Amino acid sequence: MNTEKGTLLVKSLERANVGVAVLDEWRRVAYANPAFAKQLNLGEPVQLVGTSPLDSWTHSAAEGQASLLKRRLSSDAASTLALRVGPQRATTLYLCAGIGARRLIISLPDWPLTEDVSRTPISWLDPLTELGNRLMYDNQVRRWARLERDTYFPAVILLDLDRFKQVNDTLGHAIGDELLKLVAKRMRSTIRESDMLVRLDGDEFAILQNESVQPDSAEAVGARLVELMQRPFLIEGHQINSSASVGVAIRGHGTRKAEELLKHADLALYEAKRLGRSRLCFFDPQLESRALARRNLELDLRRALGLRQFSLLYQPQKSISGNRISGFEALIRWDHPSRGRVSPVDFISLAEEIGEIHPIGEWVLKTACRQATTWDSQLSVAVNISPVQFENDDIVNVVAKALETSGLAPERLELEITESTLLGDSDEVMRRLWGIKAMGVSIAMDDFGTGYASLSYLNSFPFSKLKIDRTFLQQAEHSPRSKALMKAILSMGESLGMATVAEGVETLDQYEELSRGGCTTAQGYYIARPMAPEAIEEYLRSSRPTSLTLVK
Repeated sequence: MNTEKGTLLVKSLERANVGVAVLDEWRRVAYANPAFAKQLNLGEPVQLVGTSPLDSWTHSAAEGQASLLKRRLSSDAASTLALRVGPQRATTLYLCAGIGARRLIISLPDWPLTEDVSRTPISWLDPLTELGNRLMYDNQVRRWARLERDTYFPAVILLDLDRFKQVNDTLGHAIGDELLKLVAKRMRSTIRESDMLVRLDGDEFAILQNESVQPDSAEAVGARLVELMQRPFLIEGHQINSSASVGVAIRGHGTRKAEELLKHADLALYEAKRLGRSRLCFFDPQLESRALARRNLELDLRRALGLRQFSLLYQPQKSISGNRISGFEALIRWDHPSRGRVSPVDFISLAEEIGEIHPIGEWVLKTACRQATTWDSQLSVAVNISPVQFENDDIVNVVAKALETSGLAPERLELEITESTLLGDSDEVMRRLWGIKAMGVSIAMDDFGTGYASLSYLNSFPFSKLKIDRTFLQQAEHSPRSKALMKAILSMGESLGMATVAEGVETLDQYEELSRGGCTTAQGYYIARPMAPEAIEEYLRSSRPTSLTLVK
């Protein structure tokens, strides 16, 4: 019976795709199946019996692999080795723990190195860069998954170009494709022969490290990639100054399973971009917790509008020269049943990122216009419009519909935009701005002075107001330079026939200084805090000119 079982086992091994070899107590081959001999390019299995691995298995190995293999074989501990078995191919060896005096070695089907384009399955290749693609990546990860042991630490180094979309938009997709080819070429210069380089999608690349000292190896390669991508690219006479963000995940360093490496590397990449781009970040379990919290916030945000969790508060704006309230700015608030009141700082950028800013922004505009119709006809309402909303050509219709359904006079509506609104496709944005202005709606530039091209935009479009960022007012009390800049902005606004609104007015001294400088309008806690719409009527009744300045 034992003989029959042994015969069946041998027959199964003879037909197996997985290579198997057994070493005797002298570390010589006692048995090898055909798959093992084929994967290591060693001829017939029978020729291996009695040979030493160091004599035959490293005939085409890279420099240093013979000594590495010798160290692994001399130990009884389990380990994994990516062994180069030809100019363009490598195979993964798993050296099982010693069984008595014997040693079992398993070899997995060999995988092509990225340079071996002629022998790689076409379906595994990216046609543009001739690197591996997602299929090659998935195939390698499946191999890793079969080798998950405490001594095996594969790594994924994920690279994403910063602002690659701008290259395609400004120079065209042909230039973008050439840039991707050059990026692939530079990345090849950073990898070892046993590493695998793939293009996953678009401008996202990954290096798969099979066997190395971690995290030192991944850190060295990642830092090198960041440095290389900062060097200018020259394509058809165009100098392209690019950069890249890099995220790294390593099994055994916060990542348990090989299948999680790409997800964790992507979280590290997202963190690198969040911290300012053009840098390297390693995965940390806290990143996953943060991503889960962000995902939950995203789900709540998508439901918030339908569940009527948003509301508007209104902060008064006071005409300094007329000593009266001239209008209100609409400010959105999100009241969540379990989170409490969520600050716009915590959800507006997320709404922009996931596209929810369009329905939310439309709701804000319609609600503000409708509520403003209940006020005195001399009062205006200011509504902030996100730069993302201006990316959609429908913004003009959204404004027109809000005015039409509410019945609010166009001259009572003021839209506040930031300089970043104009940084994209400025021609299209300008066309939309002119379309809105043609209705009679006022356009104000918010946070004026914080950007780098504000003055050029004033020459491109006739803004009705300049909203001076609160930092100027705060710094003017302590910095003569900031005070001089504040005066210059106020003087420029007057010269251009534009009203000026100072935000963040909190003290009587600030208010009086603005009055002496010729500022048109003041807004801030000194005038009044944001209030619910139902409180506006009572506020206006109590805000007589003699008592308004006492409101804190």
